[in-house]
Amino acid sequence: MRLSRYFLPTLKEDPKEAQIVSHRLMLRAGMIQQSSAGIYSWLPLGQRVLRNIEQVVREEQDRAGALEILMPTLQPADLWRESGRYDDYGKEMLRITDRHDRQMLYGPTNEEQVTDIFRSHVNSYKNLPLNLYHIQWKFRDEVRPRFGIMRGREFLMKDAYSFDLDFDGAKIAYNNMFVAYLKTFARLGLKAIPLRAATGPIGGDLSHEFIVLADTGESEVFYHKDLLSLETPDQASYSADELQAIVDKWTGYYAAADDMHDAAACDVAADDLVTRRGIEVGHIFHFGDKYSKIMGATVAGPDGKDVTVSMGSYGIGVSRLVGGIIEASHDYDGIIWPESVAPFKAGLINLKSGDEPCDQACDEFYGKLQGAGVEVLYDDTSGRAGEKFAKMDLIGLPWQATIGPRGVKSGIVEIKNRATGEKQELSADDALQLLAGRR
Repeated sequence: MRLSRYFLPTLKEDPKEAQIVSHRLMLRAGMIQQSSAGIYSWLPLGQRVLRNIEQVVREEQDRAGALEILMPTLQPADLWRESGRYDDYGKEMLRITDRHDRQMLYGPTNEEQVTDIFRSHVNSYKNLPLNLYHIQWKFRDEVRPRFGIMRGREFLMKDAYSFDLDFDGAKIAYNNMFVAYLKTFARLGLKAIPLRAATGPIGGDLSHEFIVLADTGESEVFYHKDLLSLETPDQASYSADELQAIVDKWTGYYAAADDMHDAAACDVAADDLVTRRGIEVGHIFHFGDKYSKIMGATVAGPDGKDVTVSMGSYGIGVSRLVGGIIEASHDYDGIIWPESVAPFKAGLINLKSGDEPCDQACDEFYGKLQGAGVEVLYDDTSGRAGEKFAKMDLIGLPWQATIGPRGVKSGIVEIKNRATGEKQELSADDALQLLAGRR
């Protein structure tokens, strides 16, 4: 993509309304624009990151055996009355009346909707286990939306829902999602810590939230220092016993957010207990028959008798992860994207646009990068060199390739790694091999 044809409205100064790093850098990098309080438009650069994160989440859900569907943003109020949550959920729910005086709501979550889908189509234990997920926009009318997309009212979320014949099956589903989340966050370049958590308005008796450590996190987190040294599971699949062993290993170390931390009950030695701040990026729940019983989601069991299914739900804040990654990966100059989610893998900088030899060398290298499948943003504008370098550092592409008059004469391309700052001068062929991942 040529920058001269791209929509990238970057800002040189920090916006006054931005209170945390991710909000400030997303606005400065031209990723989002506020539409109203807690609601944002996603501009081209931000949209690319959002879709890349979404794809990683989708791939790991698919590998875990979940099946993708798509449920509506607007849900009938009658479903929520059936579960008893319509009046209990509170003012965070946006309630709507359509032209026929039917009461609707902008879904903050989808337990009722997916339970209705299940009970309408599944009637035998032979169709279990089943896990359905979707990636859809949600709305929760926060009293004080703040911190940009980190505490917005509208957000993109992956939510999955498991259905099993009994608790034993539901526990396997829960553990399977627990491990899938560890894999997902690792692929996103994050070290996520699972914490035992309160179930809140979702309900249930078993819950873990996954937090990413960041100095600007919303919660204070207490954990055993050895937790960060655990290796992420990497097998394609695991048996039920193997899943339980992994979960036991990760939850065997002390870890709690400030609302669950009990200093008197914490038996971790002072030298081993670490206190940091963290950002919640995922939450999983087992709630048994909380929804299936009251909504009549039953199947015929092996003996022919009706059995109320055991359920769980599993959420990942896809749009929140954009901010979470920035909070965990940035420096004074801007964002540092992991390659797995970066909007472009590389930025190509023409130091003297308008100079025929320089333009020719850059255009040729740009074509080779595209031919090698490297997603590249080519700065072919007439700006000054310092402005171009600053913009590339701000938007945080993993690699920068720079070609100027001196490099043209010597056949050299300067390559910079954004994360380390390391620079090296390579031939055009070697630079291409590096950026294409072949050396």
